Amino acid sequence: MNKLMKRFCLFPVLFALAAFSFFSCSRAEPIIHFGFIELILHPGSAGPVERYSFFILPEDDDGLENLDELFLYHDREGLRWHFTYNDWITHEEDGITWIGSRSIAMHNNAPLPRGLYRAVLVNFGGESTERLFAFDVPQTPRHQFPDLSIDDGFFRIESTFPVNHLIGYNVSGEPIQTIIVTEREGEIRNLRLHLAVRSVALWADDPMYRTSALTDVVVLR
Repeated sequence: MNKLMKRFCLFPVLFALAAFSFFSCSRAEPIIHFGFIELILHPGSAGPVERYSFFILPEDDDGLENLDELFLYHDREGLRWHFTYNDWITHEEDGITWIGSRSIAMHNNAPLPRGLYRAVLVNFGGESTERLFAFDVPQTPRHQFPDLSIDDGFFRIESTFPVNHLIGYNVSGEPIQTIIVTEREGEIRNLRLHLAVRSVALWADDPMYRTSALTDVVVLR
């Protein structure tokens, strides 16, 4: 085989190797497309108690199973939360997977500082990325804490939140049904609750300000 033929035969091989290298080279670091903290108010003995949900929208070229650790920092106050793939939770919405936690809280029920937060995501390869986002929910709630009462087959809701849901629980206390309620009062039978529902709670939501409130559970029967 002459030199020209050898070079001709070698060119497709080199081209294939280069193409393989180009198309198989994945981005090493993960990506955080978006992050947020949501305020959730719960009833307390001295008034509503603040709890928080923290979620990010992640991406990794090797799949979400390649993600290892997630950190949340408030650098000004020196606060830090740490989660691993074993203890964060996943939430799917419209085909998009979020990861995070619904158990962010401060010592002695103190309010979470407002301002800039920093999320750091690390994969199993040790590569990391971070993203800043703001938690600027008003310190003073825009809505009074809602109330749900049930008596003699009728329900009554007092809420100024724009969106209200009833969460139905079975006899074991597990949530099994969620329905949007548009009427503030009426007959329970008109809600078309599942026959296994034994108690309900009101979930009031203000999506624009990422603020929600969850009432105590009320027994139906």
